[in-house]
Amino acid sequence: MLKIALAQINVLAGDPRHNAATMKTNIAKAKDAGCDIIIFPELSIPGYLIGDIWDQPDFIDECVRFGDEIKTLSHGITIIFGNVAKETDRLNLDGRTRKYNAMFIAQNGQWVSPARSPYSFYIKTLLPNYREFNDIRYFTSLMEVAQERHSFPEDFLSPIQLSFDNGRKICIGPLICEDSWDDNYPFKPMSYLSETYDIDLFINISSSPFTLGKTQRRHRLFGQAIKKINRPAIYVNCTGIQNNGKNIYTFDGSGSTYQNDGTLHYECQPFSEEMAVVDFDDTTGKFISPAHQNPVQDQTAEMYHSLHYGLRSFMESIGTNKVVLGVSGGIDSAVNAALYATVLSPENILLVNMPSCYNSVLTKSLAKQLADNIGCLYTVIPVQDSLELTRHQFDTAALSQQDAAAGHLQLTSFIEENIQARDRSSRILAAAAASFGGVFTCNANKAESTVGYATLYGDSAGFLAATGDLWKHQVYDLARYLNEKIFHREVVPQGSIDVVPSAELSSAQDITKGQGDPLIYPYHDYLFASFVERWQRATPESILEWYLDGTLEKHIGCAVDVHQLFPKAADFIADLERWWRLIAGFAVAKRIQSPPILSISRRSFGNDLREAQLKPYFTTRYEELKKKALEQDTLCK
Repeated sequence: MLKIALAQINVLAGDPRHNAATMKTNIAKAKDAGCDIIIFPELSIPGYLIGDIWDQPDFIDECVRFGDEIKTLSHGITIIFGNVAKETDRLNLDGRTRKYNAMFIAQNGQWVSPARSPYSFYIKTLLPNYREFNDIRYFTSLMEVAQERHSFPEDFLSPIQLSFDNGRKICIGPLICEDSWDDNYPFKPMSYLSETYDIDLFINISSSPFTLGKTQRRHRLFGQAIKKINRPAIYVNCTGIQNNGKNIYTFDGSGSTYQNDGTLHYECQPFSEEMAVVDFDDTTGKFISPAHQNPVQDQTAEMYHSLHYGLRSFMESIGTNKVVLGVSGGIDSAVNAALYATVLSPENILLVNMPSCYNSVLTKSLAKQLADNIGCLYTVIPVQDSLELTRHQFDTAALSQQDAAAGHLQLTSFIEENIQARDRSSRILAAAAASFGGVFTCNANKAESTVGYATLYGDSAGFLAATGDLWKHQVYDLARYLNEKIFHREVVPQGSIDVVPSAELSSAQDITKGQGDPLIYPYHDYLFASFVERWQRATPESILEWYLDGTLEKHIGCAVDVHQLFPKAADFIADLERWWRLIAGFAVAKRIQSPPILSISRRSFGNDLREAQLKPYFTTRYEELKKKALEQDTLCK
């Protein structure tokens, strides 16, 4: 029997000294527990998402030195971990240092290399180059190594033979993250190893960010792959947060062991550091220690735990524990305030209500109720006087050209709406945060960000958009979850859940008259998601085609009858084009300048979804469908 430790550690990206110290602590604990093997995550020394720090040779050398220190601790225990490897006598095509995302196996103070590899480490075979992943930019794959040497990947991909003091031997199939998710790759490392060698145990080390539903999807898909090859497997992932400058990703860990029939045997606690010790019978190929699986959570629970963990970790990482939130009485600011209240103590939270003449008594009272429910600091700083000052300044600011009068700049109602929004964020909240000794938030949601329904340098500003990857319906789901499951009382006021969502920036946005946002969230949430989150992203062409053939609801997943909302194709097309022109137009500029986002979805704005500022485009096929639909409208009159 082998006693194996799964070291689910919090990897601090870009801090190899800290990570190596954490590894050393876990190695000592594993030795004390009598473990034969300890396994750490992918790139557990440098971290994964560190950007172009990968191009610093001194940093790479530092990581290699710490890896060598870990190797010296392998007397009496086999250590498996991820680190960057370098090849000093070889450069990439761009002239930079040759680097590999590698798995190192240390035993008795020495490296144990794959049987047929010319290297003392296993090189990641499949490098992801989608979503937030950009491995090809920094690393060389085993596929490229084989090509350079005029060989096949099969010539280098081989198992690792481990021997132990009592004469036991075990054949390990090494895999690094993507190497197990090979459906769309022509070469499949796990299948090849299982077909070619008598593998006793597959070990996959990963640095895999959390997304909604991903853990259960991995259990299902990985389990199916394992059942097919009939080999047991271990999966070790890190916890913590890592970022690429625009997206902050949580890493849930959820390290697991799987029996050879693909069934889940043991699962580590998500979002928690853990050194799990399992017993593996190397004669029967079974895990024989007590089984453990975590309860399956619904999507809202998953969403909350990721956001709570990410928010707490990010606040700690930037060294601040005070936050200022602008609160309107609406749902977005209320949910953000409640979310921060799960991380910070009430005295470190300041809520600021900034009304103008357009804000109702109802929403102002809801903002105060929210602060009272949390028990935090609260103040009111009206913006009406500053709006009047700006009006006066523009009225008296005459234009001239070469000393000749040239009229005045006119402030429209729309311009005045943005003046209020910018005054609230750029002036009041920024000053309040500086005075309070903290930061101020961005309370945006994903629907508003998609179409740019926010003011640049106004309510789109802030140090972090904690709910920036949530559609509006998810914001409402989170509000109810916070009240019912976390606080067990009403913190987000029911009135904020019930009130019509409205910016309240003009007389045309009077909630007492039911005048809310221009978005029909039960429909537009799902329409926008089809533009953003689908792997094969939709465009107006596919949306119009689905509308015309009556399958739009099925394709985008909304529960409303779109034909009831827009009985005439002309109305549907007008709405579709209105939002598409924003989504693909000026909203891009706003998103590029928006704060970092806590990412939880399959595709979030930021570096996950690369965007260029271009004019909106409608395909030829769309124009043909549009013409046909409008002609049918005319015939039906």
